[in-house]
Amino acid sequence: MAQARGVDAVTDATFEDDVLKSGEPVLVEFTADWCGPCRQLAPVLSAVAKEQAGRLKVVQLDVDVNPGTTLRYGVLSMPTLMVFRDGEPVRQMVGARPKRKLLAELADVVALAATN
Repeated sequence: MAQARGVDAVTDATFEDDVLKSGEPVLVEFTADWCGPCRQLAPVLSAVAKEQAGRLKVVQLDVDVNPGTTLRYGVLSMPTLMVFRDGEPVRQMVGARPKRKLLAELADVVALAATN
C-alpha cells in the first residue's frame, strides 16, 4: 500500500485500539494498492494529518489485507473516508477530493474536538 507520509497504517488486529478507543476523532482512509484515486489522495491526507495533529488522527487501512474491518463497515468503494468519534462512525465520504474540500467537510468534527 502506498502509505501517505505521516499517516499510520491500521489493521483488522489494531483497529479497535488505534481507532475505536482513540481519545480523538480518527479519519480512516479505506484504501488499496490498485486504487488510483487513493494514490491521488495520499498527499492530501499527509497535509491534513500534519495540520490537524492533536485534533484529528489520520490512518489508512488496506482493504485487501484487512477484509474484516472493511466488511464490518460496509465499505465497497475506494477510497472511502470514514470519521470515527468515541468508537462510532460519524461521517463517511467516498472518493478523492482536494484538501480544501476535505477540510471543509471535516470542519465541524475538528471544531468539536478542539472544544473537548
